[in-house]
Amino acid sequence: MSTETVSGRTKLAILSVGALTFIGILTETSLTVAFPTLIAELGKPLSTIQWLTSGYLLTVTIVMSLTSYLIQRFNPRTLFILAAIVCIAGSLICAIAPSFVPLMIGRLLQAVATGISTPLMFHIVFETVPLRQLGTYVGIASMVTSFAPALGPTYGGMLTHLLSWRMIFWCILPIVLGSLILGMITIDLPIRALGKKFDFYGFVTLAVVMVALIESCNRLGSPSLNDPGLWIALGISVLGIALFIRHMGHGSRRILDFRLLKRPFLGLRAGNFFLLQFTNIGMSFLIPIFVQNALHMDALSAGLIVLPGSLIGSFVSPIAGRIYDRRGATLPLILGNASMLLGSLLLWWFTHSLTAVSLMCLYAFLRFGFNFSFGNTMSDAAKHVAAKEKGDINALFNTLQQFAGSFGTAALSAVITHEQSRNPNTTQAVLVGGQSDFLLLSVLAACGLACAIIAACISKKPKENTLEGMEVRL
Repeated sequence: MSTETVSGRTKLAILSVGALTFIGILTETSLTVAFPTLIAELGKPLSTIQWLTSGYLLTVTIVMSLTSYLIQRFNPRTLFILAAIVCIAGSLICAIAPSFVPLMIGRLLQAVATGISTPLMFHIVFETVPLRQLGTYVGIASMVTSFAPALGPTYGGMLTHLLSWRMIFWCILPIVLGSLILGMITIDLPIRALGKKFDFYGFVTLAVVMVALIESCNRLGSPSLNDPGLWIALGISVLGIALFIRHMGHGSRRILDFRLLKRPFLGLRAGNFFLLQFTNIGMSFLIPIFVQNALHMDALSAGLIVLPGSLIGSFVSPIAGRIYDRRGATLPLILGNASMLLGSLLLWWFTHSLTAVSLMCLYAFLRFGFNFSFGNTMSDAAKHVAAKEKGDINALFNTLQQFAGSFGTAALSAVITHEQSRNPNTTQAVLVGGQSDFLLLSVLAACGLACAIIAACISKKPKENTLEGMEVRL
């Protein structure tokens, strides 16, 4: 990052990986509005169908945990080509899938591609963009990772209503092919070889913990806590977490460097980042379900209701990044988190009187708050680590981001599923379950705001005592 400007070739390289990442993340939530159709067509309950989203996100999370190792062992162009080819294969399988199982397989292949391309995009940004422009470019990259899942319900709703849910996958293929060609021409980055060895034990343990946690969350939606599968999943989660913590403290290899979170400032930024994405993906799942089952509107309407918020978010991220570059993190992060809290509280308070217009306005307000703070949270964390740790912080934050989405989808789905098991009236069950979900998101938003405020107090220490200050002096 010795140059002071970003070359045109670098911009095209970021664009190619960003386009592939955008498509991968777009499909994370695009099927949400088609869930009622898929439930009827595939003959599976919501608790099973929702795995098309939570399972996708979980696979992305697991693959992302490999990123720090993969980037050190393989050329970025090779990784990009692999991701694009796997994305094409997964999309084709989804487009022609006759039943749930092949559809799930196709989704998992798409998830592998997204798990590679997303951190690769941030890696290229961190390696090629000057420090003084980092906030702007991370804001643009974050716009991809936040705008795409928000736009997903609109994209999926329009195609499901006008054509078929299968067109969700057919329509993305030309963009992926174009991205593949552009990336093969423009991506030219050396391997950052740091001699890091693959942590097989940590990878397997982390994967087991994540799967067990999501399964525990899903089973909490059952009508009774006597489900033996719930307690088995919880037991595996607790045991896995204990083994993983022990490994992180004593193992010579680490799949992800969680030790970075021991630093209070980075721990607060990571917690805030997780909570923001939990709410973001959770809302992208919850609102289409709420619109179709509580407000009795179609898939197209459900998608259009979230469109204004998605558009607002796409404009806010780069602006927030520029404010961060000029004013620092305190203003955008506190303002963004406060907006998330207020929006969630209003959704909870007015749940039973929400209309299409009020829901659209409140969601747009939430998107403003989310995009004003999300990218800047990661940018600020990256500025407070040494150059050799930037790959680790990139992999760690991207993994937390995707797991937050998977956990958010599973948690909010479990609440609604539990209400549906108690109340045969679908409308009332979704209203009550939705209100409980909005309350949960309000509590988490308050925690996120607290993280931002405490981190702001910590960051008021003299600049020369921070890594950022050392980088500036050097």
